[in-house]
Amino acid sequence: MTPRFRWPDERLIEAARNGDVTSLTTVVAESQPHVRKFALSLCASPEDAEDAAQEALIILYRKIGTLRATGALASWMFRIVRNECLRQVRSPALRGERGPAGAEASAERSAEEAVLRGLEVERIAAAVAALPLDQRQVLVLRDVQGLPGRAVARALGLSDAAMKSRLHRARAALRHSLAATGREPGRAAGRPAGGER
Repeated sequence: MTPRFRWPDERLIEAARNGDVTSLTTVVAESQPHVRKFALSLCASPEDAEDAAQEALIILYRKIGTLRATGALASWMFRIVRNECLRQVRSPALRGERGPAGAEASAERSAEEAVLRGLEVERIAAAVAALPLDQRQVLVLRDVQGLPGRAVARALGLSDAAMKSRLHRARAALRHSLAATGREPGRAAGRPAGGER
């Protein structure tokens, strides 16, 4: 059976925050699979995801001392990866000018798609970040990282029923927030169109 990757434990994170280089190296290594998974789910392409993950790990290495709470590592890294993906989407010209001249129309479509996807990612990430901490934690662990429900419940010290209840509330709050931000200006509040998730 393949072992699941786990976030570093809080004692290790605390030691890293206090400047222990061995602990810091371990925290970065143990965070890497999660950071890559965040990046692949948020960035416009695998190449962008790789760049964003590398940059996020560098930021983790350099700035772990600014992390306020050891239990907030996952949400902190999620925000860093999200920001890196958005930064890449906002500067497509830096990468697009190097492409072959014959692919110009395709590059324009790809750039437009990347921008639209980036805007959608930004909207979703902002809605996730706005959730209360208890809901955000369970949503990120279950829906972003893809951990099984029991693993999420154990990680958060909850019963399976309490985890499911919290996840249900988090998903409902996220759907409501996305439906509200997806409305056109001046459109009356109502049921969200279609079955978007």
